[in-house]
Amino acid sequence: MNWEKFVLDSSILRYEFLGNSVAEYLITAGILLFGFIFKTVLSRLLSGLMYKLGKGFWREENLPEFRRLLIQPLEVLLFLVFLYLAFQVLDYPLEPSDLRDGDPFLKTFMFRTYQVFVIVALTWVILRFVDFVGLVFRHRAEKTVSKLDDQLVPFFKDFSKVLVVIFAFLVMLGSVFDVNVTGLVAGLGVGGLAIAFAAKESLENLLASFTIFLDQPFMVGDLVQVGELIGVVEKIGFRSTRIRTLEKSFVTLPNKHMIDKPLDNLTLRTFRRAKFDITLTYSTTSAQIRAITRDIQEYIDQHPRTNQDGRIRFLNLGPHSKDVMVLYFVDTMDWNEFIDIKEEINYRIVEIVEAHGASFAFPTQTLYLHPEEAPKEQQTTGKPHFGGTDFK
Repeated sequence: MNWEKFVLDSSILRYEFLGNSVAEYLITAGILLFGFIFKTVLSRLLSGLMYKLGKGFWREENLPEFRRLLIQPLEVLLFLVFLYLAFQVLDYPLEPSDLRDGDPFLKTFMFRTYQVFVIVALTWVILRFVDFVGLVFRHRAEKTVSKLDDQLVPFFKDFSKVLVVIFAFLVMLGSVFDVNVTGLVAGLGVGGLAIAFAAKESLENLLASFTIFLDQPFMVGDLVQVGELIGVVEKIGFRSTRIRTLEKSFVTLPNKHMIDKPLDNLTLRTFRRAKFDITLTYSTTSAQIRAITRDIQEYIDQHPRTNQDGRIRFLNLGPHSKDVMVLYFVDTMDWNEFIDIKEEINYRIVEIVEAHGASFAFPTQTLYLHPEEAPKEQQTTGKPHFGGTDFK
């Protein structure tokens, strides 16, 4: 007996269940199994074809990144296509024209759910494609001198993704739930005031982001200080700006705060300032102080990494010391280089003070416990005497 004829004439394969034969169910299962097994291979082939269509825009070395972003959503989309083909075999057509108001709830629910998954999968593919285009532009922006394009690329990438999501949502409302999108958009104009009031903070941050891009008070990579916060700007988004602090923590600030509060762009400084006091003991003579200030001033002025704005002055008579102010500017924006230069200068200042026989002061107090040990003027008045640099 012919095997093919046996299979076709088999009563088991012709047995019907829920309006479909066993053979139709097997064909449906075969299509689904084929799609599940080969969806990865097909998605790689499809992603390669999509990449070749735009190879004039991006370079060949971006292909692995393109596939990494697109393969997973393409797998989902292709499996949904195979799911559609599989159910076409059954007496359960997924055609919008075949769906009527009187159809069973289960059939309507499954069809609507399938439509939602298809729209979500397509949206996922488009979002990943936007991510890839943003990645290409980011690599190009890194090669330019200007930092403006470095912050515009992520901004417009996020803006495009928001538009894609909004458009997909409107398509879903119109095609899946039969909502009059035109009437809905027109109705939003009436309720726009209420929506704007509810989204007041978000709108303020969005407008602040445009202000940042137009005025450019800072850019990505700048070291800024906002209030007590100091850090490097890593990203400027729709709603917020992300800053990496000096403690390596990641802080997110609303864009509104970035323009409302005083902002110091430390990157735009031409020099870093160093300012501190040298405290000398009261036993230091005037000649010693003049010599010390003169030598330090001369060293600061001749240092190759400082400018001529440095000032060394005998500025104050403190309660425990004679204070000499040291003020100078170092021509570097790098923090590590700045502290290295400051250390070098500090060592030289110590050497100058020691070379002139002076000593650094620290808080001291002289207390006379017996009247005969006190100065004569204190013995006559009977008042205690405080001062000096010794403790007795």
